[in-house]
Amino acid sequence: MDAPGNWLVATDTLLLAAQLVDAIQEGVARRGFADVRPAHGFAFVCISGGDATIADVGEYLGITKQAAAQLVRQLEERGYVTRRPHPLDARASLLGLTARGAACTRAAEEAAADAVERWRAQLGAARFGHLQQALRAVVRPGPLRPAW
Repeated sequence: MDAPGNWLVATDTLLLAAQLVDAIQEGVARRGFADVRPAHGFAFVCISGGDATIADVGEYLGITKQAAAQLVRQLEERGYVTRRPHPLDARASLLGLTARGAACTRAAEEAAADAVERWRAQLGAARFGHLQQALRAVVRPGPLRPAW
């Protein structure tokens, strides 16, 4: 494929990714969590892994510790995240999702499933299966985080 064709594939892929994020965001808002943004969801992924600190969130998201602290403070004020003392580092806190944070995470998973189900309905089972196989062939394992 020539370079212009490669660019079209890349553009289509970026559009699909953006549409998926938008669909999840809309689905989360419909389920009662209108005060979160996609970046918050990516932070939830890091925090839900257990025993994350603000520094861990910053590293995971590729942002400064100060920006991560601000994001975590927003999530804490909105009732999604709790802090508890770090047993080994008095300067740090361990973060965890509250029941509201866990419910928001489930809402995001449901919204993502709804979006993918719309693709299955649009493509049909066979073409959707081919799409799944193609994605598995090219997607590399790694952290689920925003591509700032």
